[in-house]
Amino acid sequence: MLRLIKTFKPVLLWSALLLSAGAHASQIGGLRIWDGPDKTRAVIDLSAPVEYKLFILTSPDRVVIDLENTTLDDNAEMPDLVDGRLSGIRSGQRDDIGTRIVLDLSRPAKPSSFLLKPVGEYGHRLVIDLVDEITNLPIEAPIRKASESERDIIVAIDAGHGGEDPGAIGGKGTYEKDVVLKVSKLLKVEIDEMEGYKAILVRSGDYYLPHQQRMDKAREQRADLFISIHADGFPDKRARGTSVFVLTHRRASSEAAKWLADRNNRSDLVGGVTLDDKDDTLAMVLLDLSQSASMKASTDAGTRVHESISSVSRTHKKQLERASMIVLTSPDIPSILVETGFITNPDEEKMLNTKAYRRKLAKAIAGGVESFFQNNPPAGTWVALRSSSSKSHVVSRGETLSGIAYRYDVALTALKDVNNLSNDRVLVGSVLRLPSSNP
Repeated sequence: MLRLIKTFKPVLLWSALLLSAGAHASQIGGLRIWDGPDKTRAVIDLSAPVEYKLFILTSPDRVVIDLENTTLDDNAEMPDLVDGRLSGIRSGQRDDIGTRIVLDLSRPAKPSSFLLKPVGEYGHRLVIDLVDEITNLPIEAPIRKASESERDIIVAIDAGHGGEDPGAIGGKGTYEKDVVLKVSKLLKVEIDEMEGYKAILVRSGDYYLPHQQRMDKAREQRADLFISIHADGFPDKRARGTSVFVLTHRRASSEAAKWLADRNNRSDLVGGVTLDDKDDTLAMVLLDLSQSASMKASTDAGTRVHESISSVSRTHKKQLERASMIVLTSPDIPSILVETGFITNPDEEKMLNTKAYRRKLAKAIAGGVESFFQNNPPAGTWVALRSSSSKSHVVSRGETLSGIAYRYDVALTALKDVNNLSNDRVLVGSVLRLPSSNP
């Protein structure tokens, strides 16, 4: 994979970013690649900060990175490439002045780059992002029913972390990013099988997306609910249990102010309305209304999901939790975050590595989602139409069949008959049909 390359004559200078380098040469420990639908990210691992120049060449298309005062580690790892934006990687020493790395492109791409300081298990890194120059990525349209007015409920599923960000790491080396993607894919299957629902994956592979892009993708798909899937980590290996989070009220207030101040945000649609042409007072009122409705729906949805998960898994807390997490800050899409367990707990790491347990979690989350939307169907959806034509009730924690019958003023025997129940037992999250009236 590694071979010495000759000096190329630059045709087009792309950028030159110079940072102060130390007196000692930096070693290149390797290069890592992640292919995503929107971009390819290359990360060069370094032992110290470097000065570098990056430019593009054509005929054929390639990106050249000259790293000053660097040497290539004899054990440097280079990735095996699959079909994507890169067709090859070459590297070699440039006399005594440094190293040149060439990324051969399979199609024209626009590069950008930046340096990262050490954090966690990672040292100094140079990051190069390659984005298609002409991007016509199709937007996955919601499935429609026979009538255009009967749309599906759209659930955006966001697998946390990804790519160079592994998230929490278990004692056996399990990466959070891998586990949550597997859970997310199973959750999509469960939701897609529910009539009147469609799930989209915000992240479908091993690549990283900034938090804002995750929310933007959900908004592009007109999602009715945003679910971020994670796995907890904690120094104390005894910590365990699943959790469900929604945004704190304090963080919501600060985010509203930021949204209103950002002109780019103001041009976006919030709850279907643009704020860019509104004065500050009206814009703040509209934003507050949208955010308040979103937070109430988030709390209701999170409560339903927490109740459903607690029937199949031990929970970390007995109730829904609130946290200041950026991934929950969308002002117009109800958003919840599900921690599928503590990956740093040996027992839960083992369970999360089994497909049976991941499927059980996915079914429970989907059940909570269905339970929420049965009582809160978005207008114009197939579920809303069905709910208006036939009365039903979703069972909550602590409810009894006799109590439900009393609430709706129907006979207990009639309620059992219409639902084909042989006894008075009901499960949390189950949907009961209601008799039209008492005889």
